[in-house]
Amino acid sequence: MKICFWGNISKALAGRTSGGGELQIALLAKALAHGGHEVVVLDYVIVEEFQTDEGIKVYPIKGWNKGIRMIRNISHRLPGLYQSLKDQKADVYYCRIRDYRHLIVWMAARKVRAKFILGLAEDLDIMGFRMRWKYYYSAFLNNPGILFNGLFNEFVYPLLVRKSDIIFVQHEGQKQILLQKGIKSVLFPNLIDLTQLPVISNPTHNYFIFVGWLDNRKGVAELFRLIEKAPFATFKIIGPPRDKSGFLYYEKLKSFKNVSLLGELSHSETLHNIAYSKALINTSRMEGFPNIFIEAWAFGVPVLSLYFDPGSVIEKENLGEVAHGNIDKLLKAMNINGYSDEFAKRAKAYVGKTHALNDRKIKEINCIFTELFNV
Repeated sequence: MKICFWGNISKALAGRTSGGGELQIALLAKALAHGGHEVVVLDYVIVEEFQTDEGIKVYPIKGWNKGIRMIRNISHRLPGLYQSLKDQKADVYYCRIRDYRHLIVWMAARKVRAKFILGLAEDLDIMGFRMRWKYYYSAFLNNPGILFNGLFNEFVYPLLVRKSDIIFVQHEGQKQILLQKGIKSVLFPNLIDLTQLPVISNPTHNYFIFVGWLDNRKGVAELFRLIEKAPFATFKIIGPPRDKSGFLYYEKLKSFKNVSLLGELSHSETLHNIAYSKALINTSRMEGFPNIFIEAWAFGVPVLSLYFDPGSVIEKENLGEVAHGNIDKLLKAMNINGYSDEFAKRAKAYVGKTHALNDRKIKEINCIFTELFNV
């Protein structure tokens, strides 16, 4: 079977991920290649084709950087993407991360009589517009580019959700949201390659860590209030500010002696900091299934979440604490929850069973794709 992906994926294939969604696409592509399938990636960043060690063929998109800058999206990029996708004549086309250009992929898949898979990246993808406005668009009123692309996404994405041959969801909560809309889906947990994790010796586990953009969507105001109420704790914050709220609280946090603002780090540096932490703090109201949750558990580090629990897995599997919006409850959890050998054993076992990219998981993935192709 031939499976085609597209996007800024080449960095993630080389282990230098540009984002969580890109990392998941790269891991899925590797799993399918290991399963014996022909896997191709169309990447708009590269200019020359190459092949990875796993046998994944990576191609540039025809004419992506040609034409006049103001109109090249219509004159060259979208037509070039469509033609490049058609030329692959794949059996399955896979898209993930909210993007109106996935419509071009769906059109190409239909043209060559292939299957189209849509992978959800976060809960907001399938919630109502009011929720997306509240937790995403409202924070970018001064960024016309995001709002302009968002307008196209609002027209295209609901169509893709209903027209896909199959939708992959990250957790049971997303599956239930789609069922309420009369749409069936397949649970497809996020993956982690445990062989790529750094080997950690004698971790100190004496600070709490936050990883993510500092913005309204990630709960930067709640994070600030939590830190204000926790002078007893030491915090490391990885991630830059992204919206007006983020810049405001970033400046305020500079005066806190118990806070280290590390900014944007490489994936490897982030993993090291997570491994040495006492617990991972999350203040987002909405997510998908964050890779950092899985990475924390892979190191035996608990997740302390103010609001969010993907598919209730934190509570079901006892992988940390969910405060249900109560900052005082989260503060209490910080005092009694932290790294322990008993917790580490349980968390690592969960990751190995559910998310680890091993021979068993590769077999599962290949069965899913083979069944889809044969329907």
